[in-house]
Amino acid sequence: MAEKFDNLEEHLEKFVENIRQLGIIVSDFQPSSQTGLNQKLNFMITGLQDIEKCRQQLHDINVPLEAFEYIDQGRNPQLYTKECLERALAKNEQVKGKIDTMTKFKSLLISELGKVFPEEMARYKAIHGDDPPS
Repeated sequence: MAEKFDNLEEHLEKFVENIRQLGIIVSDFQPSSQTGLNQKLNFMITGLQDIEKCRQQLHDINVPLEAFEYIDQGRNPQLYTKECLERALAKNEQVKGKIDTMTKFKSLLISELGKVFPEEMARYKAIHGDDPPS
Protein backbone atom coordinates (compact mmCIF):
# COMPACT_ATOMS: atom_id res chain seq x y z
CA MET A 1 0.00 0.00 0.00
CA ALA A 2 2.86 2.38 0.80
CA GLU A 3 4.25 2.02 -2.71
CA LYS A 4 0.95 3.30 -4.11
CA PHE A 5 1.34 6.42 -1.99
CA ASP A 6 4.99 6.75 -2.95
CA ASN A 7 4.02 6.47 -6.61
CA LEU A 8 1.35 9.17 -6.21
CA GLU A 9 3.76 11.40 -4.31
CA GLU A 10 6.37 11.04 -7.06
CA HIS A 11 3.85 11.94 -9.77
CA LEU A 12 2.58 14.92 -7.77
CA GLU A 13 6.11 16.22 -7.22
CA LYS A 14 6.86 15.92 -10.94
CA PHE A 15 3.58 17.66 -11.75
CA VAL A 16 4.26 20.53 -9.35
CA GLU A 17 7.77 20.98 -10.75
CA ASN A 18 6.36 20.98 -14.28
CA ILE A 19 3.78 23.63 -13.30
CA ARG A 20 6.56 25.72 -11.73
CA GLN A 21 8.61 25.54 -14.92
CA LEU A 22 5.50 26.31 -16.98
CA GLY A 23 4.92 29.42 -14.86
CA ILE A 24 8.46 30.59 -15.54
CA ILE A 25 8.03 30.12 -19.29
CA VAL A 26 4.67 31.91 -19.31
CA SER A 27 5.84 34.81 -17.14
CA ASP A 28 8.68 35.56 -19.55
CA PHE A 29 7.02 34.39 -22.76
CA GLN A 30 8.85 34.94 -26.01
CA PRO A 31 7.56 33.69 -29.37
CA SER A 32 10.71 31.61 -29.60
CA SER A 33 9.72 29.73 -26.44
CA GLN A 34 6.45 28.46 -27.95
CA THR A 35 7.95 24.99 -28.53
CA GLY A 36 9.05 24.73 -24.89
CA LEU A 37 5.63 25.93 -23.76
CA ASN A 38 3.89 23.32 -25.89
CA GLN A 39 6.21 20.64 -24.55
CA LYS A 40 5.50 21.65 -20.93
CA LEU A 41 1.75 21.69 -21.62
CA ASN A 42 2.01 18.16 -23.01
CA PHE A 43 4.01 17.10 -19.93
CA MET A 44 1.28 18.63 -17.78
CA ILE A 45 -1.39 16.61 -19.58
CA THR A 46 0.68 13.45 -19.21
CA GLY A 47 1.21 14.25 -15.53
CA LEU A 48 -2.53 14.65 -14.98
CA GLN A 49 -3.10 11.30 -16.69
CA ASP A 50 -0.50 9.68 -14.42
CA ILE A 51 -2.16 11.20 -11.34
CA GLU A 52 -5.52 9.91 -12.56
CA LYS A 53 -4.07 6.39 -12.82
CA CYS A 54 -2.81 6.68 -9.24
CA ARG A 55 -6.21 7.94 -8.10
CA GLN A 56 -7.84 4.81 -9.47
CA GLN A 57 -5.45 2.67 -7.41
CA LEU A 58 -6.39 4.58 -4.26
CA HIS A 59 -10.16 4.77 -4.73
CA ASP A 60 -10.83 2.94 -1.45
CA ILE A 61 -8.95 5.48 0.70
CA ASN A 62 -11.18 7.86 2.64
CA VAL A 63 -9.75 11.00 4.20
CA PRO A 64 -11.86 12.88 6.75
CA LEU A 65 -12.81 16.39 5.67
CA GLU A 66 -11.47 17.70 8.97
CA ALA A 67 -7.97 16.67 7.87
CA PHE A 68 -8.33 18.93 4.82
CA GLU A 69 -9.49 21.74 7.10
CA TYR A 70 -6.26 21.33 9.08
CA ILE A 71 -4.28 21.60 5.84
CA ASP A 72 -6.28 24.67 4.76
CA GLN A 73 -5.47 26.28 8.10
CA GLY A 74 -1.78 25.59 7.57
CA ARG A 75 -1.70 22.97 10.31
CA ASN A 76 -0.08 19.57 10.15
CA PRO A 77 -2.72 16.91 9.30
CA GLN A 78 -0.98 14.54 11.71
CA LEU A 79 -2.28 16.81 14.47
CA TYR A 80 -5.78 15.77 13.40
CA THR A 81 -4.87 12.14 14.01
CA LYS A 82 -3.28 12.99 17.35
CA GLU A 83 -6.31 14.98 18.48
CA CYS A 84 -8.70 12.22 17.36
CA LEU A 85 -6.75 9.71 19.41
CA GLU A 86 -6.75 12.05 22.41
CA ARG A 87 -10.53 12.52 22.12
CA ALA A 88 -11.02 8.75 21.81
CA LEU A 89 -8.84 8.18 24.89
CA ALA A 90 -10.80 10.79 26.88
CA LYS A 91 -14.11 9.23 25.81
CA ASN A 92 -12.75 5.79 26.70
CA GLU A 93 -11.84 7.02 30.18
CA GLN A 94 -15.29 8.57 30.56
CA VAL A 95 -17.05 5.36 29.53
CA LYS A 96 -14.76 3.32 31.78
CA GLY A 97 -15.74 5.57 34.67
CA LYS A 98 -19.42 5.04 33.91
CA ILE A 99 -18.93 1.27 33.74
CA ASP A 100 -17.07 1.27 37.06
CA THR A 101 -19.83 3.39 38.65
CA MET A 102 -22.56 1.10 37.34
CA THR A 103 -20.66 -1.99 38.55
CA LYS A 104 -20.34 -0.49 42.04
CA PHE A 105 -24.00 0.52 41.95
CA LYS A 106 -25.06 -3.00 40.96
CA SER A 107 -22.98 -4.49 43.76
CA LEU A 108 -24.40 -2.08 46.31
CA LEU A 109 -27.95 -2.63 45.02
CA ILE A 110 -27.60 -6.42 45.27
CA SER A 111 -26.20 -6.06 48.77
CA GLU A 112 -29.02 -3.77 49.92
CA LEU A 113 -31.70 -5.84 48.21
CA GLY A 114 -30.26 -8.90 49.95
CA LYS A 115 -30.92 -7.22 53.30
CA VAL A 116 -34.52 -6.29 52.42
CA PHE A 117 -35.50 -9.31 50.27
CA PRO A 118 -33.22 -12.16 51.41
CA GLU A 119 -35.27 -15.01 49.88
CA GLU A 120 -35.66 -13.35 46.48
CA MET A 121 -31.99 -12.41 46.37
CA ALA A 122 -31.03 -15.99 47.29
CA ARG A 123 -32.98 -17.17 44.23
CA TYR A 124 -31.41 -14.40 42.11
CA LYS A 125 -27.91 -15.40 43.24
CA ALA A 126 -28.69 -19.05 42.50
CA ILE A 127 -29.65 -18.13 38.96
CA HIS A 128 -26.93 -15.56 38.27
CA GLY A 129 -24.15 -16.85 40.46
CA ASP A 130 -23.25 -16.40 44.10
CA ASP A 131 -20.70 -13.64 43.72
CA PRO A 132 -22.07 -10.32 42.54
CA PRO A 133 -19.50 -8.31 40.60
CA SER A 134 -17.50 -5.94 42.76
